[in-house]
Amino acid sequence: MSDPSTLREALLADALGEAAELMRRMEQVAPRVEEAVEALALADSGLRDSLAAFEGRMAAITEHAKAKTLQHLAARTDEATRRTIEQQTRAMADAARLAFGAEIGRAVERLQAVLKPLVERAGRGWEQWLTHAAAAGVGAAVTLVILTRPWP
Repeated sequence: MSDPSTLREALLADALGEAAELMRRMEQVAPRVEEAVEALALADSGLRDSLAAFEGRMAAITEHAKAKTLQHLAARTDEATRRTIEQQTRAMADAARLAFGAEIGRAVERLQAVLKPLVERAGRGWEQWLTHAAAAGVGAAVTLVILTRPWP
C-alpha cells in the first residue's frame, strides 16, 4: 500500500507544484491585466475625444454642404425665374404686337378710305386750274370782243 500512497503523494505533490506555478503566473498576469485595463481606458478616452472631434467636423461639413446646396438651389431658382420672365415678356410682346398690328391695320384701312377721295381730288387739281384758266380766257375774249367791236 505504500506504492499507491507514494503515487498519490507524488500526484498530489505534482498538483501542488502546478498549482503554485499557476498562482505565480496569475500573480504575473494580474499587473498585465491592470495595464491592459488602463490602456483600454486610455484608448476609450482617446476614441471618445476623436469621436467628438469627428462629430464636430461632420457637423461643420454638413452645414457647409447645406449652405452650398441652398446657394445652388437659389442660383438655379433665380435662373429659372429669369428665363420664365424673359419668355413671358417675349410672349406678351408678341401678343401685343399682333393685337397692335390688327388694330393699326383697321385704323390704316379707315384712314385710307377717308384719304382716297382726297388723293383722287388732289390728283385732279390741274382740272380745277384749267377750268379757272378757261373761264378767265373766255372772259378776256368776250371783253376784248366787246371793247373792240362797235355796237349800234
